[in-house]
Amino acid sequence: MGKLTIDDLKKIKEKTTRDTFLRDGQATVKVTVHMGTCGIAAGAREVMSTLLEEMAEADHQDILVFTAGCLGKCSSEPNVTVEIMDGEPIVYQHMDADKMRQVFKHHVLLGEVQTDFALAKM
Repeated sequence: MGKLTIDDLKKIKEKTTRDTFLRDGQATVKVTVHMGTCGIAAGAREVMSTLLEEMAEADHQDILVFTAGCLGKCSSEPNVTVEIMDGEPIVYQHMDADKMRQVFKHHVLLGEVQTDFALAKM
């Protein structure tokens, strides 16, 4: 590994600050990707990667991302739960990269529930 430059250190500091801010719970949206064995087998890793790409692109500081185990609805995996402050949690089913992008852009950023993919309100 080469020497770190001042710019490298600034980028590391910015990323750490963002990550710490999110961990402190100063968020208005929580997105949980259910990554139990069944979820991973059904494609939850791709869904998580897509979510992280969308988050990096949107650069919102008020969104928390978590992983969790299976919901007990293995036949509907991969599942993603979106919780917006003061709203009911919505579980999305049979998620893939395209559906995750749509849910992120419409529900997470704009608050518009995507009923075509919704499994249930929790």
